[in-house]
Order: sequence, then C-alpha cells, then structure tokens
Amino acid sequence: MRHILAIDQGTTSSRAILFDAALRPLATEQREFPQSYPAPGWVEHDPAHLWGTVRDCVTGVLSRAGIAAVQVAAIGITNQRETTLIWDRATGAPLHPAIVWQDRRTADTCAALRAGGHEPAITERTGLLLDPYFSATKAAWILDHVPGARARAERGELAFGTVDTWLIWNLTGGRVHATDATNAARTMLFDIGAGAWDAGLCDLLRVPLAMLPQVRDCAADFGTTDPALFGAAIPICGVAGDQQAATMGQACFSPGMMKSTYGTGCFALLNTGSDRVASRNRLLTTIAYQLGGRRTYALEGSIFIAGAVVQWLRDGLGVIESAAQTQALAEQADPAQQVVLVPAFTGLGAPWWNPEARGAVFGLTRNTGPKELARAALESVGHQTRDLLDAMRADWGTAPEGVLRVDGGMTGSDWTMQFLADILGAPVDRPQVTETTALGAAWLAGFQAGLCPGPEGFAEAWALERRFAPQMAPERREAAHARWRRAVAATLSV
Repeated sequence: MRHILAIDQGTTSSRAILFDAALRPLATEQREFPQSYPAPGWVEHDPAHLWGTVRDCVTGVLSRAGIAAVQVAAIGITNQRETTLIWDRATGAPLHPAIVWQDRRTADTCAALRAGGHEPAITERTGLLLDPYFSATKAAWILDHVPGARARAERGELAFGTVDTWLIWNLTGGRVHATDATNAARTMLFDIGAGAWDAGLCDLLRVPLAMLPQVRDCAADFGTTDPALFGAAIPICGVAGDQQAATMGQACFSPGMMKSTYGTGCFALLNTGSDRVASRNRLLTTIAYQLGGRRTYALEGSIFIAGAVVQWLRDGLGVIESAAQTQALAEQADPAQQVVLVPAFTGLGAPWWNPEARGAVFGLTRNTGPKELARAALESVGHQTRDLLDAMRADWGTAPEGVLRVDGGMTGSDWTMQFLADILGAPVDRPQVTETTALGAAWLAGFQAGLCPGPEGFAEAWALERRFAPQMAPERREAAHARWRRAVAATLSV
C-alpha cells in the first residue's frame, strides 16, 4: 500500500492520477464529458457523467499502471467548486442536473438580496460576495423548481453537496455525506470564522440545514470506497476544492505566497495566514486549507474565462483546430494592431463582479484576422491576472512575495507565460509538476495516511521548471494595460 490515487473532477473532464509515495505521477486516465447550455447564461452537467467518468478513470488508471486497489493506501479528491447537486438520500438519484459554477440563472435573486441590504452580512460571515457563482442560490433554485423538493428537503429526505460530496457519497455507497472546509466555504452558507454552517444564512438563502453535509478538515477520514467498485476498500483521506488543492500543490504555505491556476477559468490565491483579510477591492476572503482544526485564509480572485477563451476560438469561431495553435498564431500577429478582447462570456469576475457583462472585441481593422484574435485572447488572461494581483496588493497592505507560481493547462504556452510576466512586471515560476491540483489532493491523502511529510517537508520538494522574467519596457506595459482597462470600462457601460 505505497500508492496514492488523486481524483481530479473538473469542469470539462474527470481525471485520475496514480502517484507513488514520493508523489511522483505513475499513470493518468482522463474522460471528457458534455456540457449543457439549456438557456442563455445557464450551464449544467449530468450528475451521472460526473460520477461515471470518475469511476471509469479510477478503474482505468489502476489497469494502466498494473496496480490493484489493495495496493492503494489512500484517495485524495479535488473538484470544480460551487457546482451544486441535490439528490435523494434513500435512492441516491439526483433531483436535477448539476448547476455549474459558471451558471448565472440566479442573478436576479442575488440582485434582490443585494437591494434588500443583505450583502454586507453575507460577506462578513462568509468572505464572499453576493453572486450566482456560489452554491446557495443554485440549491434554492432547484428546491423551488422541482415539485415537492422543498418539503422533502425540510424533512431531511434530500442531500445537498458540491461535487466532492457527490463523489464521496457514491464512492462510499451512500455511507458518508461529508465535505471539507474549503468546499464548504464556497457555498455562501458557511461561517469561515466559526468554521460551521450558519443557520441564519440558511434561513435567508432558503437552504434547509437538514440537507447539508458534515464539514471536516482537508486531511481527514472521509470513509472508504465500496469494495465492489474497485476490488478493495480504499480509504478516502483528503479533500479540497481545486484552487485550494493547487495552492497546497504549489507549496504556498507561507503568508504572502501567491499562485494562479489556468484552466477553464483562472483563480489566483494569496495566502494570508491566520488573518482574515477583508477585501476593499471586491476580492473574496476564503479558506486556503484547514489542517488539524486550524484554518489558514487566503484572498482569492476569480476569472471566469481563461482557457475557455481558447475553446471559444476553436469551437465558437472555428479559427483554430487545437489549442496548441494559438501560440504560433499569436507569435505571427501584426504588432501594429492593438486588438483587445474582453472575454466576459458569462459575466466578469473579480474585481468587477458583474454577471450581466458580456464579451467584446475592440480595435478591429480590415486586416484583423485569426492571428490577432489569438494574441488578444491569450493577452486577456494576462490582463485579467494583473487586475487580480493589483487588487490583492492593495488589500494585503504588506507587499506579497514578488513571484507568482503558476499551474494548469495554459501554462504550457511559453508565449502566454512570458506575456504574463511582462504585463505583471514580476517573475512567473512554472513548476516541474504543473498538475498541482491533483498533486495537492495526493499530498493531503498521503499526509493523512502517514506516507507523506507535513507542509514544511512537502514545500522543500517543490521544484522549479522555468522562471519567466519580465522583458517588456515599463511604459509599454502600462500603455497596454491602460488600453485593457478602457476596454473593460466600455464593456461594463453597455
């Protein structure tokens, strides 16, 4: 039992990565699943796809590595956050498709609550802004739109969960209904200071306490898998939301350390230690991790569209056939054209938090083509990251470390990472292991199982693959970002 299995359930695919006790990846299995867009601004997943692809990935990676389940010491789970599911406790059957974190259907509900003056109290207790991004209004929407659901929830017949909770329920055969502190902190129902569900928020947001899971540390006992699934019972020992798992995978254990993950969206976290820093710039105060009952906090900025802008070039416009083409196109773009793309396809996240904003392209000329659009798409990720880090520096007060640690699929593009360093005016460090989300989940599970060292020992093993140093002249950097900010302002004014 010297192996650790990480389950990484994301927005567009599920993966399982098998690690050895030294946290070296041995094998990977991945399954994509379809997205559903039943109305403008709505995004859904089939809960059966979430569970089925995870189950198949675990079976597949064990087969690929030639490892039996009995040789796996622990499972760690990391997941897309805020995505909301409700199911029948007796049968395990979902009541409704999963409502994805990107979904904006409850924007009017949030606006009404904001108009009623409720946002300050919600932010004070949860560290979050009143936004459809989070789970609570999604859960209430399901209870209101599935006949009889609200009464059943009040009677305790229904279970609520984010994706981690749904997976734990299915992995354990319905024996465990639990989540960890980082996922609970993203529901808008959890008091991050008290470390508990807040009954007042549950009443305000109309989500019955009876349907909520137990909240545990990130490294904890989450039960064992049903032996019938994989051939043996495997302990589930670690759980964290994807961005918090990446923070740990990047070994950002010291206050002032920052990481940014580039997947479908982009999420930057700044470790603030035991201090809950209240943002004055519409960032989120959240739990970075909870170990041994002690919470470590972070400032977080969320960008809704990062890698998804490349998917739009491929699937929406059809100007590329694969994501890898964007770097070559960007390198060939006409430097004289100043095209700016604001990818507000599902609204703008931090520091703007405008769910009604929509995407726009500025600076088009008759000669603008796929090359210029590709460059503008990649540059939009760097500009959005700078907006986040500028807000973090203003909120933190004490200057954070000057280096940004990065991970996720987009970091494989040297051009994008160099532009990021240029527009930030700061070094960008890409680690040897860029799949830090899965690595963080594996470390949590291995730490709980006694196979891996604690935070300090794990941090010593973090290894740099490449540092991107800024090369852009300061005046050019500031002119480019000022152009971006004007484009955002124009988008918000529509």
